[in-house]
Amino acid sequence: MQIQEKPPHDTPFEWIGGEEKVRQLVDRFYDLMDLEPAYAELRAAHGSELGRARDNLFWFLCGWLGGPQHYTDRFGHPRLRMRHMPFKIGIRERDQWLACMDQAMGEVGIDETLRTRLKDSFFQTADWMRNTHG
Repeated sequence: MQIQEKPPHDTPFEWIGGEEKVRQLVDRFYDLMDLEPAYAELRAAHGSELGRARDNLFWFLCGWLGGPQHYTDRFGHPRLRMRHMPFKIGIRERDQWLACMDQAMGEVGIDETLRTRLKDSFFQTADWMRNTHG
């Protein structure tokens, strides 16, 4: 039997640094999506304006990480897959989302242990969101 080391905080939300750090992460994620040619397909899928997407991801991540339930307070259950069905999400979009988020986590200084755990969780969720094989 292996005993896992207890995380330094009760929730990933506390570990990441609360709302301020989640907002930094989300803002860097969307800034990178706007700036980096490697994320062109991902950016194109988001339409011309990113303000609503920034807020939705911030609200969602706060709750998903174990903090305030801003998203569900506003919209109810996230129903992620249903809400993303209008958008083509294949392997390329999944991989661009994951790479962009990983780059953002690195650039805003997310703790490496937490970053690794989040990458695993993000992959599972992003892979589940795929609605096309391409």
